[in-house]
Amino acid sequence: MLKYVARRLIQLIPVLIGISVLLFLGLHLVPGDVAQLLLGDKGTPADLARLRSELGLDKPVWVQYMIFARKAVRGDFGISLRTRRPALDEVWDALPMTVELSAAALLVSVLLGIPLGVLAARYQYSAVDNVSMIGASIGVSMPVFWTGLLLMMVFGGHFHWFPIGGILSESVALKRVTGIHVLDGILTRNWAATWSALRHLVLPAIALGSIPLAIITRMTRSTMLEVLHTDYVRTARAKGLHERVVVMRHALRNALIPVVTVVGLQLGLLLSGAVLTETIFALPGLGRLVVTSLLARDYSVVQAAVLVTATGFVLINLMVDLLYAYLDPRIKYG
Repeated sequence: MLKYVARRLIQLIPVLIGISVLLFLGLHLVPGDVAQLLLGDKGTPADLARLRSELGLDKPVWVQYMIFARKAVRGDFGISLRTRRPALDEVWDALPMTVELSAAALLVSVLLGIPLGVLAARYQYSAVDNVSMIGASIGVSMPVFWTGLLLMMVFGGHFHWFPIGGILSESVALKRVTGIHVLDGILTRNWAATWSALRHLVLPAIALGSIPLAIITRMTRSTMLEVLHTDYVRTARAKGLHERVVVMRHALRNALIPVVTVVGLQLGLLLSGAVLTETIFALPGLGRLVVTSLLARDYSVVQAAVLVTATGFVLINLMVDLLYAYLDPRIKYG
C-alpha cells in the first residue's frame, strides 16, 4: 500500500509540470501587455521598459518559465498585482469558501443521487424510475449558470425563502478560524452565523450539485441493475433474506465501486467548476478570484490557483483509488 501511494505521488510531479507549462504558455498567449495595463495611458516608454524589466517580461518565454518554476517549487508564485500580497496567500484565503461550497454540493449530490439510483433500479420502469431518469436528463442538460439564475429568481426573488448572494447576512459577524463558515460557526458556537451560512449555501449548492446529482443517479441505477441480476444476489434472496438486506448489504456495496469513481471525479470537477456559481452568487471563493484575476491580468494569482486546484484533483483521485480496497477486499495494491 505504501509503495503504491509513493508511486502515485511521484507520478504527480510530471502531471503538475505539464499543467504548469500549458498554463504558463496559455496565459502568455492572451492578447495585451500587463505592463501597459498597470501603467495605463499615462505611462511613458521609459516607464514601460522599466516595469517590463522589473516583471521579467523582457526575457524569453522559456527563461520566464524557468524562473516561475523555480519559485513555484518553493511556494513563491509572486505578488498579486491587484492587492500587492503574495499570490499564494490570496489563494489560501479564497480556497476554504470553494471547499465549503463543493462539499455542500457533493453532499446534496450523494445524499440524493445514490438513494434515487437505488430506488430507480429496484423499481425498474416504475413511476419512480421514470421520474428519476427524466430529472437526471434535465439536470445533465441544464447549464449551471442557468440553474443558478432560476433558483435565485424563484426561491430567492419570488418566495424569499433563501438569500440570493454572499455567504453571511450583513447583521452577522463571524470570527475566522478555518475559513469554512459553517465550521467556524460551530467551533465558535455562533449559531446565528452557522444558520446564516447554511441558508446562504442552499441555492448555490443545489445549482452546483445539479449535474453531479444527475450523473450519480444514472450511474447508481446502471450498476445496481447489473448487480441485482447476479447469482449471489439471487442466492441471497433464495436464502430468505429480507429484500432490504439483499439490496443494501449485498447489492449496493458491490455496485458502489464505479459510483465512488464518479463521485471522486465530480468532487475534483466541483473544485474547479465553481467559477460560474461563485460569480453568480457573489461568493468569495477560488473561482471568483480566478475570474477577477484574469480580468485584471493578475497572472500570478491565476497560476497559483490553477496549480493548487490541479494538485487537489490528483490527490482526490488517489484517495478514491485507496477507497476501492475498503469497498472490495479482493482489490490489492502492490
